[in-house]
Amino acid sequence: MTTLPLYLDISRLLSRAGLAVPTGIDRVEYEYVAYALRYWQGPLEFVAYHPVRREIRVIDKMDATAFINLTASLWNGETTRITPLKWMARRILGAATFGQKSAPAKLPTRRAIYLLLSHHHLQQPDAIERFLQQTGARMTAMVHDIIPIEYPEYNRPGEYDRHCRRMATVARLGSGVIVPSEAVAVALRPLLPASLPIRVIAHGMHIWGTAGNTANSVTTDIIPAPYQEDPYFLCIGTIEPRKNHLLLLNIWRNLFHKYGARTPRLVIIGRRGWENENILDMLDRCPALKDTVMECNTLDDRQVVHLLRHTRALLFPSFSEGFGLPLLEALAVDTPSVCSDLPVFREVGGTAAEYLDPLDGPGWMASIEKLAFAPVRQSLSELTPTAMPPPVHEWPQQAERGIDFARTVC
Repeated sequence: MTTLPLYLDISRLLSRAGLAVPTGIDRVEYEYVAYALRYWQGPLEFVAYHPVRREIRVIDKMDATAFINLTASLWNGETTRITPLKWMARRILGAATFGQKSAPAKLPTRRAIYLLLSHHHLQQPDAIERFLQQTGARMTAMVHDIIPIEYPEYNRPGEYDRHCRRMATVARLGSGVIVPSEAVAVALRPLLPASLPIRVIAHGMHIWGTAGNTANSVTTDIIPAPYQEDPYFLCIGTIEPRKNHLLLLNIWRNLFHKYGARTPRLVIIGRRGWENENILDMLDRCPALKDTVMECNTLDDRQVVHLLRHTRALLFPSFSEGFGLPLLEALAVDTPSVCSDLPVFREVGGTAAEYLDPLDGPGWMASIEKLAFAPVRQSLSELTPTAMPPPVHEWPQQAERGIDFARTVC
């Protein structure tokens, strides 16, 4: 098998340096990098888009590796050193600005892989095209979703046009496209040339979230006390309208009026996003939610997995998703899940999750009451012993599949 040179873009990770709680897309970019560092046998270079120079530049491999390792330690709770990560990212980009690697030499074979795993600068086709011409590389891009095109009302103003430009870049410059689900593949196909191959490669389970993490391996002393009280429910995801937090907050207000001090807790894990004024008004000002809903954006992976293992259920009422990593994580640790009835969730959850219309408030409330006031917390296998979730893939395997696809279309 021919091992081609690989240019792996880490622009998103650098741009989000120091954020203690990663998004699903952050994890994806990290896992491909981790796989390449460990297993890729050919020439490997890390690159990033420089927003001032407006070009893609090769960055120092040793610096990039140190940055990646420290990022993993932060996410895993092994360090809380956020400031060094921010300065490291700035230094890496600064060195690329003034360094000698701005125009890597075109290889004699004129073949190399450029792998872009986020939407970070897909709206900059000129920069990407120049880089491809300089290196002789061909681009494989990962498209996580086309939600800004399908549902522009859930995104920042202008995001529809930006995402259209991103997809136009993929259509013109891409040699292959990776998507996380069949639902995204179906939605994306009309936007791309029929000859451009699309490969569905589901996201994997992040390696430090569950490996070796038994029920007792994370002691409760690293979990803030309010989060340990049973019963509680988890909602994981950026606080934005598409995630439908407003449904849950209205349900919790009704639960408080009905049950008072017996109301179960709702733990929301995720940073505050955009276009979410109504959600934040309820979180900040609704008296009924003051002691029953907890918002947290500082828990590391070990803490989140511990909470997933002991929650009554994961609640995932999104209006639209490209994949849904929290559902995958819940299934992997045998936790019940109640989620929206979306095709992509049925891909991930099979018959192991409970599916409800994201607008069915009474249905969601009834399901939550049933789980909250059961005598004891039950695992997924106890609640639905015949449930058949799809297999949970591990990241090294999925990253290998993605890079192998990029090699075949190069």
